[in-house]
Amino acid sequence: MKIFIQKQLAKKARKLIEKYNPIIIGVTGSVGKTSTRDAIATVLSAKFDVAPNIKNYNNEFGLPLTILGKLSPGRSIFGWLSILFSSVKKMPQVFVLEYAIDHPGDMNVLCQTAKPSIAVLTRISPVHAEFFRSVEQLAEEKAKLIECVPENGLVVLNADDPLVLGLAGHASAKVLTYGFSPIANVHAVDYSLWTREDFSFEPGELFSKLSFGVETNEKSRLNVEVKNMLGKASASSLIAAIAIARHLGLSDEEIISTLPKTKHEPGRMNPIPGIKGSLILDSSYNAAPASMHSALEVLGEFYPAENSRRIAVLGYMAELGQYSEQEHRIIGMKTQEVGVDFLVTVGEIARDIRRGAIEAGLREDQTQHFSDSVEAGRFLDSQIKKGDIVLVKGSQSARMEKAVKDIMAEPTRAEELLVRQDWKN
Repeated sequence: MKIFIQKQLAKKARKLIEKYNPIIIGVTGSVGKTSTRDAIATVLSAKFDVAPNIKNYNNEFGLPLTILGKLSPGRSIFGWLSILFSSVKKMPQVFVLEYAIDHPGDMNVLCQTAKPSIAVLTRISPVHAEFFRSVEQLAEEKAKLIECVPENGLVVLNADDPLVLGLAGHASAKVLTYGFSPIANVHAVDYSLWTREDFSFEPGELFSKLSFGVETNEKSRLNVEVKNMLGKASASSLIAAIAIARHLGLSDEEIISTLPKTKHEPGRMNPIPGIKGSLILDSSYNAAPASMHSALEVLGEFYPAENSRRIAVLGYMAELGQYSEQEHRIIGMKTQEVGVDFLVTVGEIARDIRRGAIEAGLREDQTQHFSDSVEAGRFLDSQIKKGDIVLVKGSQSARMEKAVKDIMAEPTRAEELLVRQDWKN
């Protein structure tokens, strides 16, 4: 029955695409998909009717549901039949869709459902690597999205990732590159992240300000400034959005007017006020080596006031296969590179993060390990001090949002601010 419903959903979505011919923008990569998707959708809304994104629907069920504008009915057979027999009288002009893969062959299924005219490839990291022989094989699977873009379409590649840049040969369409590298067609200059150096962070305050210029090969420049958005990974998603917006004919005024409206979804590197006047950098949605590095770099860009600390609360990274021990140890070493004062690790696999940090020079009494995120949250509740900057990150299955909930200043807003609040366990 599951396979039948999946095929019928895909068939229904394809027919609607054929009938209404919307612009379909596909976003893939190991990290940064959702932030890039949201940035593109926000900017394009200045000129187009853009379809709303429903939760994190990015697989063989989620992709057609987004096109149909429907929520998953879960295990209700009648709910699924209702969707299959429902009618759609109007469609948005633009869909910005995530294409997520776990296994070889997944991208073929997604491309058959919705073939994009514009494709974006963010970054490649060994997430889901246990299902692939190598990172290179994972990249080749991602590249199938590029291959299905028609010659009159556009392929947008992150020039800061050599592995992504090396996939340009898969494209028959025009290739446009973006990022911080000066070789990118659309690139950032003069990046800066202003952060409050304070003894206490309170709800409603401005915690940070991200600013940079965006230049093109034609030497034109846009100056970007966004509030309470963190790090180069966030800036990168905005650069991709600018590249696509210009390709689709938006004016600089339209781009600048909508860009600051971009918001990250819960658990995607959002600043949240913590207990006792601390600040939480909530990146609890998921984790891969590349996103762990980016998150730690953001933590390193904060400068706590005197006697306050940078605290990293890191859950394990799942599905790394043969790369697991090595990548966790490297993350541990990274914590010392960015100046972490105290490290909390969660989950058995994350012990390698702790080992790597100690090897890099962190004292054992500056670390603590817990089997789950609930225990970690309880410990942090008693340890956090005013002015501390606390990064929380880990794979979905580590459920690091539970630790965030324990230390956030406004726990009654958990449903609004945190990820996975509709999960029963």
